[in-house]
Amino acid sequence: MNTLITLLLAVLPLAAGWAVHVRWLTRCLHTARRDPLTGLRTRDGFTHRATVLLKDPRAVVVLADVDKFKQINDTYGHAAGDAVLKATADRLAHHVGRTGVAGRLGGDEFAAVLIDDHGTAADMLTVLHGVLARPVDGQDPRVHTSVSLGWVRAADFPGEDLSGLLRRADEAMYAAKQARTGTRRAGLGRLFATLAGRRAGRTGARTDAPVVGVAA
Repeated sequence: MNTLITLLLAVLPLAAGWAVHVRWLTRCLHTARRDPLTGLRTRDGFTHRATVLLKDPRAVVVLADVDKFKQINDTYGHAAGDAVLKATADRLAHHVGRTGVAGRLGGDEFAAVLIDDHGTAADMLTVLHGVLARPVDGQDPRVHTSVSLGWVRAADFPGEDLSGLLRRADEAMYAAKQARTGTRRAGLGRLFATLAGRRAGRTGARTDAPVVGVAA
């Protein structure tokens, strides 16, 4: 009996230390999956949660890109640009809600997966586009921009994973930006020719990539 008690007393500090270590690792992982500027999930964190959400047939994938972001940085400074990014992230996260997920993929590019309970994604994203275009609180009223949105219903492409759906949403977003329509749903045709999943015109894409139509 004494031997057992002695053994337990020796093991308990090790177990407690391991529990503290596990909690520390969990906090580090959580921090690593959060963008320090916006508080949104980074690409890895977003991918992890979005992949789970895509099992729901009501899932909608959204790609968002801030319009003329470089111009804001060049004209008003990086602090103003950061304020725009933070406001965009906050508004996107609020709109997506607890049932979805939003992430910052890098620079001025954001992504989200939301659950469309009532089949009204087009209306929801039109509202979101208006919200994202509002001036930033506490900033010069001239420091504002719009955000182009491309989106796709996962159910329209049941064989594609998150990467493929993001490519389609990316193409739709680019079409919306070019046409200045604000939002665009990915069509049911073939993808633009790409290299490493990048749309023509983006870093890593083929310069000779032919454009094949994206439906509105």
